[in-house]
Amino acid sequence: MKKIDFEHGGIAENILMAAFPMLIAQVLSLLYSIVDRIYIGRIPGAGTEALGAVGLCFPIIMIISGFTNLYGMGGAPLYSMELGRGNLEKARQYQNTSFRFLVITAVVITLACELFGRQLLALFGATAAEIPDAHAYLQIYAAGTIFFMISSGLNPFLNAQGYASAGMLSVTIGALTNLALDPVFIFVLGLGIRGAAAATVLSQFLSFAFVMRFYLDKRGKHAHSDDPLTFAFRFPGAKDILGLGISSFVMQATNSLVQITCNRMLMQFGGAMYISVMTIVSSVRSILDVPAQAVTEGASPTISYNYGARRAGNVRKAMKLTIALAMSYTAAAWLIVLLFPGFFVRIFSNDPKLLEPGARALHLYFFAFLFQALQYSGQTFFKALGKKKQTIFFSLLRKAVLVVPLTLLLPTVFGFGTDGVFMAEPISNVIGGTACFVTMLCTVLPELSRMEKDG
Repeated sequence: MKKIDFEHGGIAENILMAAFPMLIAQVLSLLYSIVDRIYIGRIPGAGTEALGAVGLCFPIIMIISGFTNLYGMGGAPLYSMELGRGNLEKARQYQNTSFRFLVITAVVITLACELFGRQLLALFGATAAEIPDAHAYLQIYAAGTIFFMISSGLNPFLNAQGYASAGMLSVTIGALTNLALDPVFIFVLGLGIRGAAAATVLSQFLSFAFVMRFYLDKRGKHAHSDDPLTFAFRFPGAKDILGLGISSFVMQATNSLVQITCNRMLMQFGGAMYISVMTIVSSVRSILDVPAQAVTEGASPTISYNYGARRAGNVRKAMKLTIALAMSYTAAAWLIVLLFPGFFVRIFSNDPKLLEPGARALHLYFFAFLFQALQYSGQTFFKALGKKKQTIFFSLLRKAVLVVPLTLLLPTVFGFGTDGVFMAEPISNVIGGTACFVTMLCTVLPELSRMEKDG
């Protein structure tokens, strides 16, 4: 597999070589969940209710992703910086510590979901009528937690080593398997929502198997280690990994909190149907986020490596290109949603009663999507440069400080009802995204100038 040359390659070339496989990988990764929802929404006579049941599992799924990002995205930038400094042994320690955290956390989460799944769903807003379907999905989905966390958590390290295509292949294998198995399990075998979860677990296992094979065969030695993955109850560099990765975890944890709050408010003001509407909106958001995330996260290894090597000019070039690409894309995506909201609703459901509220919700929710590029860019630069305090602060600001209170206040105090739930997101994008981006410019650019003066 072709390896990205962070030492001698061009900045634009390196970013695009990392971003393109990452884009493909993330698009395919979406198939794990998106394909499930597309098929689930079409289960004869029960699609809308089943779609809502999956939506009730979102908070738990987001928490799983949060822990995965905590260790993967917390360790990989540190790994890249140490490679840039030529400190190969310390880079290996970061990788192994992240791997050990992924394994241990996956086991704990799986046990918690299997033993207390019903109680968690009730805590997150499910009613007695909705718990059976939601619990049936969660019980099976949780069994694949360790496969998902290890394969997804190690992918950032593959990118950091320059093997972006390996990360893409790991996701491709699982996603295509899920695409093939979903209709068989759901409709042919008649397993319904349980079949969707089973197909996902089997697909995640294949992704896991590919990643482990990559690390354990001779190609893994390219990671500067004769034994690239080791398991032990030792965690060198843990404080650094957790300190940097906490922002990614906070983003997912607050997303979970937002989803819980939205579910509760929508149930209060609109009923169970609006949980299905929110599931569609969240699914569209997942789709449209992918290119922006691929560009910004694809730039992260290049930024981290050059920052570690004290090449301020290269860091500056990477920043400019990343911002331009992210803003161009989010502006185009915003326009498409405004013009064709019904198209996105029909991807997930052919129930006519969801069309009008779904289109209105999409219009409201994506109204300021352009500002999301500012949030992604600012957060990526802070994280890639190891700025722990800023990454944590702005992760909390947009979701916990802005979205959650707005979701509670707009429907009730200001009388917007269900519309208020969907209006909270664009308002937070404008305020939080702008604040994050401006702060990044005011703190990072002077540091790069000082670095250039120091030679």
